[in-house]
Amino acid sequence: MPQITTGKPAPKYRRGEVLAAECPSREILNHVTSRWGVLVLTVLMEGTHRFSDLRRKIGGVSEKMLAQTLQQLEKDGFIDRVAYPVVPPHVEYSLTPLGEEIGSQVDSLIDWIESNLSKILRAQQKRLG
Repeated sequence: MPQITTGKPAPKYRRGEVLAAECPSREILNHVTSRWGVLVLTVLMEGTHRFSDLRRKIGGVSEKMLAQTLQQLEKDGFIDRVAYPVVPPHVEYSLTPLGEEIGSQVDSLIDWIESNLSKILRAQQKRLG
């Protein structure tokens, strides 16, 4: 990776080159579009949720995978995690402004898929039979 001396990303990474193996946008894309990343962002578009609420709403996600997904999305700056000093522990997750932007993009993708679901299912059946 080129050295950064100005505090700004090297010109090569201002926008990103997702097809380049070393591009950092590839890892972020993986976090956002992972099986659980998409669903976490979708639920958090509704507002702030506790861990147990997220796990209940996202059918099939294990505690471990939810925790890992939340950590990745928090590291990327998409999620805020607030821990309250009470017993038992009370932790809430919400989207940052950047998270709201990517969440909106994910919602658009989900809307498109759901709007075209019957066409997609027909295409799958056609290919199978």
